[in-house]
Amino acid sequence: MTAAISLAADVGLAAACRALHLPRSAVYRERQARRIRLVPVSCEPSIPTPARRPPLALSSEERQTVLDVLNSPRFANLAPAAVHAQLLDEGRYLASVRTMYRLLQNCDAVRERRRQLRHPEYAKPELLAVVPNQVWSWDITKLKGPVRGTCFHLYVILDIFSRYVVGWMVAEHECAELAEQLIADSAAKECIAPGTLTLHADRGSSMRSKPVATLLSDLGITKSHSRPYVSDDNPYSEAQFKTLKYQPGFPARFGSLADARAHCGVFFTWYNQQHRHSGIGMMTPESVHTGRAAEVRQQRQRTLNAAFLRHPKRFKNQMPQPQRMPTAAWINPPTMEKYAA
Repeated sequence: MTAAISLAADVGLAAACRALHLPRSAVYRERQARRIRLVPVSCEPSIPTPARRPPLALSSEERQTVLDVLNSPRFANLAPAAVHAQLLDEGRYLASVRTMYRLLQNCDAVRERRRQLRHPEYAKPELLAVVPNQVWSWDITKLKGPVRGTCFHLYVILDIFSRYVVGWMVAEHECAELAEQLIADSAAKECIAPGTLTLHADRGSSMRSKPVATLLSDLGITKSHSRPYVSDDNPYSEAQFKTLKYQPGFPARFGSLADARAHCGVFFTWYNQQHRHSGIGMMTPESVHTGRAAEVRQQRQRTLNAAFLRHPKRFKNQMPQPQRMPTAAWINPPTMEKYAA
């Protein structure tokens, strides 16, 4: 190995290894071992060498001067590039633009150095329903009118546990008084007792209006609102509107207000009484809302039992079960991290 290392100095490592029939990896390992043996071993702990200050770096006084200028009322609302240019126009040079950014970054002041109004942090709504008429969700969507630029407004109130539409209305415009009337009529029809219902909505003008808030207070209904610009906080109403508008036969435009009301009347009758909803074990909203879901599930079980007795091998000798109904409906269920905290 020593001969190969000596010969490599004259003819090169590759030629020396070919002449001596040695792998180059063995020579590399030998070189590395020699380097390690030549390094003296010391038992004393090494003392880190302090980093040398670059000779062109700003002094602490100069850095503070630059920061004072950047944070002054005159330049607080300007980017460092604009400050740098303005100072040059006045015959002053403090530092480069990159240095200004670096100094601001060290102070965590790159984004904004002005005093600004901070929006309040809205709490995430966490609502739970384990029986019908415990949590309602309502929203308003637009239905296109006969000509471009015209539309009708569809108000829908939905029970999130049963997915049953407890109230709806189509109007020419959106206003708090109509919403107040629909909520009052729906609560009276469902015989809502004070203190038993929470009504959830987004942050539209009608939802946050004083007439609606006063009505809910009078009826003993707790109000809840989504966070701004968070559509996931009102998922049940959004999903119901999608079912409406993606249904076969939904027109691109409605010819009149009466036309829109007639179409919605047919749709909501079908939705409540015939639509098998995947979110409630393929039951109809009406069967869940009226408490007949258990009876319907028993009937499905009897039908499956009869099919199993006729052809057990088709079910791999395992008794089939109908889909289970969920026992709860959540709007933003709490995370495990919250429970752990």
